[in-house]
Amino acid sequence: MPNPLMLNLLLVLHILAAATLMGHLTTAAFWKKRADRSGNPEQIAATAQALGRADFAFTGPSLAVLLITGIWLGGLTGWERFQEPWLAVSFLLLIVIIILWLAALRPLHRRMARQAQEGVAAGSLPPAYQRTSKIWEMVNGIATLLPLVILILMVFKPWT
Repeated sequence: MPNPLMLNLLLVLHILAAATLMGHLTTAAFWKKRADRSGNPEQIAATAQALGRADFAFTGPSLAVLLITGIWLGGLTGWERFQEPWLAVSFLLLIVIIILWLAALRPLHRRMARQAQEGVAAGSLPPAYQRTSKIWEMVNGIATLLPLVILILMVFKPWT
């Protein structure tokens, strides 16, 4: 039988990480869109740099805590729980989010920041910025919706 205090502590950490992840994903999209609408290369570049730092402060640690606490909770409550479809799908979706963040969102974000900085030097954003920005928005939209699906699965536990 798992220690109830440890189990509750891990659950709290897991939920806080999920809330932090969702908060950052949604606010990053808001602030990026706001900067882009300004058309000001300096504001866009400053926002891109700030969001890059925020990614490392919030998204990365949140994903790590979600993964670690999720696996730890699985170990405490019994690995057979991962055979429950709602939990298995949730875990797989978390892996997809991590892959999207590492393989697409981070590189796209760095590229946008670099392109925005070039725009500051040139006085206007390069056309490549718009293309990169559109791809980032699409992938970020997917990466924002997936945790909502996980949340629904965690709350309603379908297929049990």
